[in-house]
Amino acid sequence: MSAYNKLVTEKKEIIANAELIRRTLCVTDSLLAEKKQLEDEMSIVVEMTQSIVEENARVAQNQEEYQKRYNALVERYDKSKARYDEVTAAISAKEAQDERLKNFIQTLKEQDGAIREFDSALWGSMALYITVGKKKEITVTFRNGTEILV
Repeated sequence: MSAYNKLVTEKKEIIANAELIRRTLCVTDSLLAEKKQLEDEMSIVVEMTQSIVEENARVAQNQEEYQKRYNALVERYDKSKARYDEVTAAISAKEAQDERLKNFIQTLKEQDGAIREFDSALWGSMALYITVGKKKEITVTFRNGTEILV
């Protein structure tokens, strides 16, 4: 309760900072563009692979050269797919962070002043975790990254 009450004393500044964090760290525009490029790349590579497989079935050709071309396309696809998975995970993480911050901001805006008793719903929506130090000092880390020593 005391950590939350300290937090609300600077409510406007905390909300402004959390909104700035949302606007800067939770932006996914470039990642979404990269995801689209990777989808296009994978689609093209799949078409190219199907084409050389069909050609190999129709026309007699050097199988060693065919296998090299095929393996190169598979490797190209695997690299694109690995990056696609990384980008998709990064987008999901940013969207989750954005949602947590949005909820944090909304909850903070709805609260009017200090609290007098523990509220588990408020706690769950505001606090991220608590750290207890070696000398039993307690630090509450809120969902916007603010840390308050209690």
